[in-house]
Amino acid sequence: MYSYDAYDQAIVDARVDEFRDQVARRLANEITEDQFKPLRLMNGLYLQLHAYMLRIAIPYGTLSAKQMRMLAYVARRYDRGYGHFTTRQNIQYNWIKLAEAPDLMADLATAEMHAIQTSGNCIRNISSDQFAGAAADEVADPRPYAELLRQWSSFHPEFSYLPRKFKIAVIASDTDRAAIQLHDIGLQLVRGPGGNLGFRVYVGGGMGRTPMIGHVVRDFIPVGQYLSYCEAILRVYNRYGRRDNIYKARIKILVHELGAVEFTRQVEAEWAEMEPLGLDAPAAEYDRIRAQFAEPDYDLAASDGIDRGDPDFALWLDQNVHPHKQPGYAIATISLKPVGGIPGDATAEQMDLIADLADRYAFGEIRVTHSQNLVLAHVRKADLYSLWAALAEADLATPNLDLVTDIIACPGLDYCALANARSIPVAQQIAERFASLDRQHDIGELKIKVSGCINACGHHHAGHIGILGVDRKGEEAYQLSLGGSGAEDASLAKILGPGFSEAGVVDAVEKVIEAYRTVRTGPDERFLDTYRRVGDAPFKAAVYG
Repeated sequence: MYSYDAYDQAIVDARVDEFRDQVARRLANEITEDQFKPLRLMNGLYLQLHAYMLRIAIPYGTLSAKQMRMLAYVARRYDRGYGHFTTRQNIQYNWIKLAEAPDLMADLATAEMHAIQTSGNCIRNISSDQFAGAAADEVADPRPYAELLRQWSSFHPEFSYLPRKFKIAVIASDTDRAAIQLHDIGLQLVRGPGGNLGFRVYVGGGMGRTPMIGHVVRDFIPVGQYLSYCEAILRVYNRYGRRDNIYKARIKILVHELGAVEFTRQVEAEWAEMEPLGLDAPAAEYDRIRAQFAEPDYDLAASDGIDRGDPDFALWLDQNVHPHKQPGYAIATISLKPVGGIPGDATAEQMDLIADLADRYAFGEIRVTHSQNLVLAHVRKADLYSLWAALAEADLATPNLDLVTDIIACPGLDYCALANARSIPVAQQIAERFASLDRQHDIGELKIKVSGCINACGHHHAGHIGILGVDRKGEEAYQLSLGGSGAEDASLAKILGPGFSEAGVVDAVEKVIEAYRTVRTGPDERFLDTYRRVGDAPFKAAVYG
C-alpha cells in the first residue's frame, strides 16, 4: 500500500498546525462560528446534534494495521470507544471535543492519516473496490490510479471551491463493488482493443434529492491521459455548475440539463485544448506509485484445500469468503452487522483485534467496504479457520454478507443535524426480525439500505429495498422504495406508496419479502430480478392490501 514520502508528510503536518491556530482563534472568540465553519469543514469537522463529528479519510478504503490501531486509539482517547465506518470508506467519530481536535489531528498525522477534504465543496475521498489487488476478476489493481487521483485532487487550486461536493470512484472489473454509476465521476479500468489499459468514464451519477445514474462519456481513455480528462470534466462543471441553488449544484444536474451528448462535446473540446499542455503525470510518477502497490510476498506453496468440517465455519466460508487471484489464498469479509448491532460500528477493542489479525494473516492490510464492512484481502486458505475462530470470539464472524441483515444505514437522527428520522433503530429491528440464518439463506441476496433524510447517506436509492426517513407533520415516518441497485446493473429504487411509522415500516419490509418468496420462480431468483420481472403490483397488494 502507499506510504507517505517527505512531501506528503509535510503537507499533513502543515495542515495540523494551521488547524490548531484556527481552533485556538475560535475558542478565544477571535473568529465567529460562521467564519470558522468553512475552515472546520475543510478538515472534516461537523457540528452535529450533540457534539462535533470528525470524518477521517481512508483513501480508496485501504488501511494498514498500524493505522487501524491509531483509529482504535482515537476511539478511546477522543471519543466513546467506537467509530463508524461509512459508505464512502471513511470512518466517523461522533463525540469529539473541539479543544481536543488539533491533538487528534496531530496523532493521526503520525500514522499517515488526516481528515482533509472529507467535507466541503471539493473532491472528496476517492473510493474504490474493496477487493482491489486481490480480486480474481480485475484487469489490474485500480488503487495506484486512485492514489494518483488523491494526490492530484488534494488542494487543487481550481477545484477547492466547486459548486458542490464531488465524488470519484475507481474499479477494475465488470463486477461493480463501488457503485461507480452513482458517482460524479466513475472510472472503470478496462483493456482496449490492443490490450492496453484505459478507463471507461461515467459522469453525472449521484443520489440525494435528485438521484441519477451516470452516463458513459468516454468508452476508453488511456491511463496516461485520464488525469487531464478528469480535469476537463471538472473544468466544464466548475464553469457551468449552478451556484445559485444548492439543490441543483451537483454535476448530475448539469449533465441532465445540457444532455449527455452536449456535455460530452464540451468535455472533449476542453480536453483537446488541455491535453497537449502535459498536465498528466509523467510516466516516472505512475511507476513510483505503482511500485508501492506491489503484490504481497505470497506463499507460492499454499494449499488450496479447506477443511469444512465445522458447520458454522462452513456457513461463514460460503457467505463471507471470495475467490482470490492467487492460488491458495482467499478474500475474507468481516461483517460489522451483527444482529442487533449498529451497522458499520466497531469498538476500539474490535479495531485492535482486526489490526492484530491483519498482521497475523493478511500482510498487515485491511480494507473498508462500500457497504460498511471490513475486508482482509490476502488470507491463506489454510489460515481461514483460525481467522474465523478469532473473529467469532469478538462477535465479528456473522455470516450475512449481502443477506437481509447486511443492512447499510446512515447515523440518522441519533446523531445527524440534517436527518428527519432515525435509521439505526429501523436497521436493528429489521435485522432482529430476520435473525434466523436459515430464513436469511432462503431469502438469498437482498440489499436493504436506510437513510435518515433525502441526502441519502444510507444510499436508499440503490437498495433492493430502500428506506427513507421523512418528517410527516413533526413525526418520524418512513418511505419504502423497491428495485434499486448500485452494482453493474445500476438502477434507482421506486417509491412503493404511502409511508409508515417506525414499527409499520419493519412490518412492511417483511410483507414485501414474503410476497417475493411467493412470486419468485425459485430459490435461485434473487429479489431484484423478481421485482424487475413482475413489477411492483404484488408488493403493493401485500403491503397495502
